Amino acid sequence: MTTEHSDDSTRAHVFVSGTVQGVYYRATTRETAREVGVDGWVKNLDDGRVEAVFEGPEAAVESMVEWCHEGSPAADVSGVEVEYEEPQGESGFEVRY
Repeated sequence: MTTEHSDDSTRAHVFVSGTVQGVYYRATTRETAREVGVDGWVKNLDDGRVEAVFEGPEAAVESMVEWCHEGSPAADVSGVEVEYEEPQGESGFEVRY
């Protein structure tokens, strides 16, 4: 028995490497996640990567994971690592600092 709000809810924990800081990657991620109805957050890491969590319907979360491979127009993504986890009830989508 699950405690999520729906059976198709999933959580993807994503690490994006490449030229992904200073290129509006986080802001564009937030806009895109809100458009597709995904909750979670995105932040820059000290090692130059971007970390993000996407929670919501599986199809919407998958679309965000796919989106991460391209990112914002100025980004140059070299790699995307994804770990799937149990949803933790994220609400809304924010840029974290």
